[in-house]
Amino acid sequence: MMSRKSYYLIITLLFLLGAALMLYRNIAFEVPWFPSEQREIWSVEAKIRFSANQENQPVKLSFAVPRSQRGFTVLSETPSSPGYGVNFTQDKNQGRAIYATREASGPQELFYTVNILKDPAARDQEVKIPRIRFSEDDDITTSAKNALITAARGRSADTATLVTELYKIISSADQNAKLLLKDTKASVLITDLLLRAGIPARVVNVLNLKDKRKRQSLEDMVQFFDGEDYFLLDPRDGSFGHPEDVLLWEYNSTPLIDLTGGSNAEASFSMARKYVPARTALSEKFSNTELINFSLDLLPLEEQAIFRDILLLPVGVLVVVFLRIVVGLKTSGTFMPVLIAMAFMKTHLLVGVVGLLLIVSIGLIIRFYLSRLNLLLVARISSVIIAVIGIIVFLTVITFQFGITEGMKITFFPMIILSWTIERMSILWEEEGARQVFVQGGGSLLVAILAYLAMSSLLIQHLTFNFLGLQLIIAALVLMLGNYSGYRLTELKRFKPLVDELSAQGQPGSSGKISSGD
Repeated sequence: MMSRKSYYLIITLLFLLGAALMLYRNIAFEVPWFPSEQREIWSVEAKIRFSANQENQPVKLSFAVPRSQRGFTVLSETPSSPGYGVNFTQDKNQGRAIYATREASGPQELFYTVNILKDPAARDQEVKIPRIRFSEDDDITTSAKNALITAARGRSADTATLVTELYKIISSADQNAKLLLKDTKASVLITDLLLRAGIPARVVNVLNLKDKRKRQSLEDMVQFFDGEDYFLLDPRDGSFGHPEDVLLWEYNSTPLIDLTGGSNAEASFSMARKYVPARTALSEKFSNTELINFSLDLLPLEEQAIFRDILLLPVGVLVVVFLRIVVGLKTSGTFMPVLIAMAFMKTHLLVGVVGLLLIVSIGLIIRFYLSRLNLLLVARISSVIIAVIGIIVFLTVITFQFGITEGMKITFFPMIILSWTIERMSILWEEEGARQVFVQGGGSLLVAILAYLAMSSLLIQHLTFNFLGLQLIIAALVLMLGNYSGYRLTELKRFKPLVDELSAQGQPGSSGKISSGD
């Protein structure tokens, strides 16, 4: 016999391993604990317009495209360009889409669509910090820039405060700032001043994500580095940090559009936000991951549907074990209620209960008649199976004739199991009477209904399919219940006389004795 230490060790290991697998799925693959969780996905479409320089001449266009970055994960990208070949490349850590054709004439339109998951767990890919190089200017311009830097440094203590002071000076009525802004955009001027101050910075093109916006343009922001991290400065209002709804589109100081064989190129952007179930978004995010993935999402859809039902069986088994061992309910067959509960999952509860009662009732009547024929067991069971099939066919046709399409689903009932159930109930009726038949039959129906309620829970269906470690925890619980040796709840009624006696003894004026009439 296995020692108690080994027994408790196995239960503990099953619990710990199951919990570890569930936490691994939640942390490594971000699988949510609840099925109602949704994720935000942005669909962004870029429309590129230009004119071909000559009739039927080759055209090549390189367009900067975004990559996964802090707060965003690129799920998919689709170029749409009739007559053009498209390739994706990486240029100086910047993604680019290359469109090319042998012949192009007149106005051209190219499209690029990207689906982006708003992902708080996403991190930047390797970001190359720009080298500190600033423009060579004439003496007057250089003097004006140095004056601005000196003034800002005198009122700052670190990089963040220096950036803030530079923005304030440029936005003020300072004469040097007005002189420099005549021929230079604010974003370019701030970048140049930061480079002269020894702070790595560059101008980047960003897209402000706003739902259902069309014909939007990219905006300039200043990306400056403070140590290994970077921040984005909006030259329009001076705010800086890591804005949640700002997507870095071109972030390596390369042209947004590089066109050969055409002219007047411009790009406009349309975007829309949608919410999808978290599992759908994350399965696409981790479709090419190299992590160890204990997921049934990797299987074909048909096999996934099968396992969705199979993985619910241990839940029903746990319900049966608890109700039989702890509660003390009697059932006709050990795990017959689980199979009936699975049938209820297909037929719905009301239709399933009515169908089950009709099949078993009619089957018992037929079985009582067969008992008078003194048939052998094999022949009798075979006759019951044929009768059950006939009853199901008859009820299906009748319900369909009356327009009750739900009645057709009773074909999901396990016919062999029902046949054996009818056989056992008829024998029980003959040996112990009708009362025991109703006790065990009612117990079986109650257990089946409770198992159905547990198995039909969206939360349980979500957890069993997405967290396979839950099966190990259920196995540990079953093992624990298997060692239960206490009183069953249905047996506590035997102690009612004792409770009444103790209550009587505790009443005021009672002598504490029980008369013979009691």
